[in-house]
Amino acid sequence: MSTSGRLLSKAREKLEAIRNVNQEEQRRRIDRVYARLPRVRSIDAALRAMQAERAELLVAAGWPMDYTDEIYACPVCRDTGMDGGEICQCLWKLYNRELTAQLGTLLRCGNESFGKFDLNLYDTAADPKTGVSPRECMRLVYDTCLEYAKNFSQASPNLMFQGGTGLGKTFLSACIARAAAEKGFSVAYESASAALEAFETQKFSRDAAEAAEAAARVRQYLNCDLMILDDLGTEMVTTFSNSALYSIINTRLINEKKTIISTNYGDEDLARKYTPQIMSRLEGEYLALPFIGRDIRLIRKELTE
Repeated sequence: MSTSGRLLSKAREKLEAIRNVNQEEQRRRIDRVYARLPRVRSIDAALRAMQAERAELLVAAGWPMDYTDEIYACPVCRDTGMDGGEICQCLWKLYNRELTAQLGTLLRCGNESFGKFDLNLYDTAADPKTGVSPRECMRLVYDTCLEYAKNFSQASPNLMFQGGTGLGKTFLSACIARAAAEKGFSVAYESASAALEAFETQKFSRDAAEAAEAAARVRQYLNCDLMILDDLGTEMVTTFSNSALYSIINTRLINEKKTIISTNYGDEDLARKYTPQIMSRLEGEYLALPFIGRDIRLIRKELTE
């Protein structure tokens, strides 16, 4: 038997011993009560008889004997939301659903799936500088995103989508978000400008309700399983926004929470906007995926004309 098997066996033996001790203590308490209060013994006997009769009546009528028992959506916590002093998985799942419901701005069409991603909209002509066509490049990006969504976990890498507008960055982000959410992971989506604005509102707003709402959003950005930060670089860059962005990136790295960042900017442009501390983490902790080609929205328009 393996070491883990032996340890599990010992743990089961200890649990059985604890159960035996508790059962013995229950029997002693019952005997003590019956000795002092014989009427309780009679009541218990009558209750058992009545319960047996009740069960027989229900079964005879075609219902199971537990037909009128309390109904619980979660048998673990009995719908209390707590399991042994910890938040039960059922409550976490409901929380994740509520969080995911806020993805409406990302999941606009309801059909964001990898099967809808059309590689035929990308050119087959090779780039003179790289020797690679946009379709070849985007096929690799697509395959990477598909595998990422299928196997999403705490061990997944962070991703950075880089490329011009209309090349599928937001669409593939939505595909991954939908897949992760369907697996029960909490997913948050926000544009960089809105996310960083929440940090500012949380810190400086004089409206208590507004500040509290912003603080709740910030907690989501920092703690959700997958954060999708869209359009990095379009926000107004200030000392405070740099600090807030660093907080999102670094806190999530420390807590091993996964992030997908999309941006229209290349590395050199990003380096001009952000601090070396931010760039160090983007370059060292994120898998960069290049999105290349022509704006597919314009291509679709041309095809319909």
